[in-house]
Amino acid sequence: MIDQPTIDRILDAAQIVDVVSEFVTLRKRGANYVGLCPFHDDKTPSFSVSPAKGLCKCFACGKGGNAVHFIMEHEQMTYPEALRWLAKKYHIEIKERELSNEEKEAQSIRESLFVVNEFARNYYQDILNNHIDGKTIGLTYFRQRGIRDDIVKKFQLGYSTSANDALVKEAQKKGYKKEFLIKTGLCYEKEDGSLRDRFWGRVIFPWLNISGKVLGFGGRVLDSRTKGVSQKYINSPESEIFSKRKELYGIFQAKSSIVKNDCVYMVEGYTDVIAMHQCGLENVVANSGTALSEEQIRLLHRFTSNITLLYDGDEAGIKASMRGIDMLLAEGMNIKVLLLPDGDDPDSFARKHNATEFQQYIKDHEEDFIRFKANLLLKESQNDPIKRAGLITDMSRSIGLIPNETLRYTFLKECASILNVDERIVMNEIKKIVKQRKDEFIERKRKEKEGITPEIVQQTTPSNIPDEGLIPPPPYLPEEEINAPQDPSFTPKGNWEKKASYAKEKELIKALIRYGGKTILYTDAKGNEKPVSVIQFISEDLKQDELELQNPLHQKILSDAEQHQYEENFSSERYFLGHPDPTISRIAADMAYEKYQLSKSNEQAIIKDEERLHELIPHLLIDLKLAILEEDMKRTIQELSRPEIYNNAEHYIKIMEHYKNLTEAQKILAKKAGDRVILKT
Repeated sequence: MIDQPTIDRILDAAQIVDVVSEFVTLRKRGANYVGLCPFHDDKTPSFSVSPAKGLCKCFACGKGGNAVHFIMEHEQMTYPEALRWLAKKYHIEIKERELSNEEKEAQSIRESLFVVNEFARNYYQDILNNHIDGKTIGLTYFRQRGIRDDIVKKFQLGYSTSANDALVKEAQKKGYKKEFLIKTGLCYEKEDGSLRDRFWGRVIFPWLNISGKVLGFGGRVLDSRTKGVSQKYINSPESEIFSKRKELYGIFQAKSSIVKNDCVYMVEGYTDVIAMHQCGLENVVANSGTALSEEQIRLLHRFTSNITLLYDGDEAGIKASMRGIDMLLAEGMNIKVLLLPDGDDPDSFARKHNATEFQQYIKDHEEDFIRFKANLLLKESQNDPIKRAGLITDMSRSIGLIPNETLRYTFLKECASILNVDERIVMNEIKKIVKQRKDEFIERKRKEKEGITPEIVQQTTPSNIPDEGLIPPPPYLPEEEINAPQDPSFTPKGNWEKKASYAKEKELIKALIRYGGKTILYTDAKGNEKPVSVIQFISEDLKQDELELQNPLHQKILSDAEQHQYEENFSSERYFLGHPDPTISRIAADMAYEKYQLSKSNEQAIIKDEERLHELIPHLLIDLKLAILEEDMKRTIQELSRPEIYNNAEHYIKIMEHYKNLTEAQKILAKKAGDRVILKT
């Protein structure tokens, strides 16, 4: 891992204008620079680059961040890969923390496998382009399939001669170890101990990861040899660096186009991907004969939430589409399905049409998943009432997997309309699915909690920084908590993002990131002023009320800040912009972009928030607590209206007392808030 001092040096050296200018034409506008956003189809310059802040941001699509985030997004790199890219650009030596012996060994093996695969990729390409058999057999095959030479180069295609040990001999001559030739799957060992090439006599399709490293290979026997062959394609076996169910063919070549178009086409095979690229559709990947897996879906979800399943119109293509739909829905993907005319696959269809015609066909014929699945199942059920009942259950199960409540309701109405049934019937089936998933989620969280031992950190902190805790804990019993009315969107994200208190929480975290290390004066009950850091103030104030932030990332930001609350000259903004967790550093970049506010008393006077931190921080905390109290009061009223609570006198009284305590706390906080300017950050 790259150590923090090295990350800091990279961030210090990386000039945002210099980095962005490699990919975007910028022109100066005032103190900043502007250009066309590279992350969406931008017609007017909406991409702003601030050299003073070291940040960039598109005010149309919202993407941006510091130099590392820009490279991650534009080049679709991981956080460490982007840091290494910048380190190379600015000639900074990468210093990494000392790895354990086990980590060193694992890293060494992985690096060796990548090196061997790179050699093999280059070897196969050289054979294809320079060997007599490669040119007369391999290249001829690709050209007969209509694949242009530039596309052959783009996908790094190759050829292996019919000699079954040619790669082995070349590799051993260059000093590559037998162990790694076997581990990569390029070769296998015979009973006599000799090695034999796995891909001899085949055209070669390298598998690349998102950063372009060679993970493995696919090989296809040529048409003249396919007769009677049970397996036209073979792939590299599982290894430390390659698992077919976790990878997608073509992801490296497609990643930028997927991000730009905010959509991906999923096809079945190598040549489908290549043919669509050749006709101008580049946002396409293939799962290459394997059942779609959660790992593949999550890999795609890093780039887009929109996917079109593009398969053959035959029975096998239909089954492939059906298999993947529920898994994609459960991962929050928006799905459309397109079945090509029977007898065509994406490869053959792309060779008959140009990009414009192909795109128009997709636009005219793709269906949302609900209509596709309903129409398909209706054909099977016809007039059979038992099958029709099963159809409703099947459709409801798919809709119930959708995390977003609004989308669930939209598809519910469409499903009821297509099936010509009462919406309540579909709703009841969906409720069963949602409840089942919610119960599973609660049980999983409960088990996670049981397996976690809280880490107790002893530290000396001023005991009287914040006021005494005001917000009373809820009186609900555990079983009532579980059964209490909840947001139908059962995921945590669906719960906290919709709350008014969440917006207040974001403002508090924004202030923590910007000014956490700043010192403010706190006046205690006796009128004594004490200098404390913003981090201390926020941390202790929340602890007094036993409050945790709703967003786990926000809570982690606070916890990380607490580790530095006593450091002199601690810059929380710098720390979080260079945070090793790229998600947190992105949040910090977004929150650090705008720093200045207009004074309400003088609209033209620009003043810095840090000049009034003694006012800003307490007010942000009070705003958050008031929002939490209001939500708790609404929830408490809902509890009181439930028959099982209303008929339980003892528990009803407890909840009434709780409501009274909430009301008292609200009055105290409202008084503290007073008549003041509303801060907009």
